[in-house]
Amino acid sequence: MRAKSRINPPLLVAKLGGSLHASPDLPRWIAALKNWPDRLTLVCGGGPFADAVRSAQPKMRFSDTTGHAMALLAMEQYALALAQLYGLDLASTRTEIDALHARGRLALWRPSAMVAAASDIDANWRVTSDSLAAWLAHETRASLLLLIKSVDVAPDLTIEDLVAGEVVDQAFPAYHAETPLFVAGPRAVNHAAQQLGEASLPGVAIVPRKKIA
Repeated sequence: MRAKSRINPPLLVAKLGGSLHASPDLPRWIAALKNWPDRLTLVCGGGPFADAVRSAQPKMRFSDTTGHAMALLAMEQYALALAQLYGLDLASTRTEIDALHARGRLALWRPSAMVAAASDIDANWRVTSDSLAAWLAHETRASLLLLIKSVDVAPDLTIEDLVAGEVVDQAFPAYHAETPLFVAGPRAVNHAAQQLGEASLPGVAIVPRKKIA
């Protein structure tokens, strides 16, 4: 169990890329995230489970709306696997997230219930787990948003640069609000445990909007 923190401690929403499901960095990132001394909600991608939905859609010809709902379940499948493998606690609602944080526990998000109840989330493939993490960060008034990727990014990038480089999904700018954003790739994992233990984030800080010429 992570130590309980002071009143109204900083909240970190961290999104763990589905592409890391078979990476040796996955257990290292989980261990590092457990070092975060304050409140933390972990969002995972869909990994191979979402890939299966994408592969099946052109063959079965179900709609994007149905594909979106299936992709949310893919995120939950990945979350179930992580919960069992690394002793993490699952949370489907804001109440469950808050209850785990109050106990000093990391909350691993199961998104289906909250996303189904939201009227501001588009049900299509433009909205992936990156956008959902940004949405959750806004909804829960998170202090920080960390996207953990299987690729490194250069410094001094904007969110638009991330979209153009396909580091995040096309809808991400619409769902990201004012939450300070960091992106961490393989180079960051070596120092992640120490930085997270000091309540600072590894990776590259992202400029919220286009740079002014």
